[in-house]
Amino acid sequence: MTALLLGLFACAVSLLTLFSGFGLGTLLMPAFALFLPLDLAVACTAVVHFCNNLFKVGLLKGHVRRDVVMRFGLPAIGASFVGAWVLVRLAPSETLFEWTLGERTASVTATGVVLGSLVLFFALFELIPQLRLLRAPPRFLPLGGALSGFFGGLSGHQGALRAAFLGPLQLQPAEFAGTQALIALCVDAARLLIYGWTFMLLNDSSDARSLPWDLVVVATLSAFAGAYIGKRLLGKMTLDSLHLVVGWLLMVVGAGIALGLA
Repeated sequence: MTALLLGLFACAVSLLTLFSGFGLGTLLMPAFALFLPLDLAVACTAVVHFCNNLFKVGLLKGHVRRDVVMRFGLPAIGASFVGAWVLVRLAPSETLFEWTLGERTASVTATGVVLGSLVLFFALFELIPQLRLLRAPPRFLPLGGALSGFFGGLSGHQGALRAAFLGPLQLQPAEFAGTQALIALCVDAARLLIYGWTFMLLNDSSDARSLPWDLVVVATLSAFAGAYIGKRLLGKMTLDSLHLVVGWLLMVVGAGIALGLA
């Protein structure tokens, strides 16, 4: 049942991200966090995100704007290493405090507070139209890349910032989708180097854990399906009402993560 729910969610989210400001990591990471420890949830999301963006780049490689990739993508790659390093430093953090809700004991950790707060913050981009429409002048593309890359490396939240900085360039839908997919792919490759070293290669650590590859494979294949369907629907869908639903769901999940309930 877990794999089925996660697969359906990954398919729907992947479809939306192909032609909107939604970020796959923004929505998929909380879903993984319902079933896995937070550090593994971020790592699993990164693997799915990487594979999905690789698939989307294959679909849209002819529409990539290389000048945008150079100005925005290169700073994003560098900053993603920093964000990923911050996450792995937080991951072993001890419990800050515990509290009870009915018969359940919730443990609040630094990782949970940081990641939950980021989910809450980026949920505002879905709830407040002015934030969704926020746009930065093209001269700030390198700064936008650095910010997007840092938060992408830390928690996978990079879609909203990419939209804010790439929006003023007035790219065609296919150009926007292809360009952001290639940038996100590069960021994912960078952060997976850090996550992989920490979560998968340090097997001499007593705290070492492996990823639940069955869930990763299901989510990845489902994201492929969503990307393929989304490519066929480019320019045919409007998502204004869905922003509110997604935003409030993210607020609830973000609060749960921060408070140690996830």
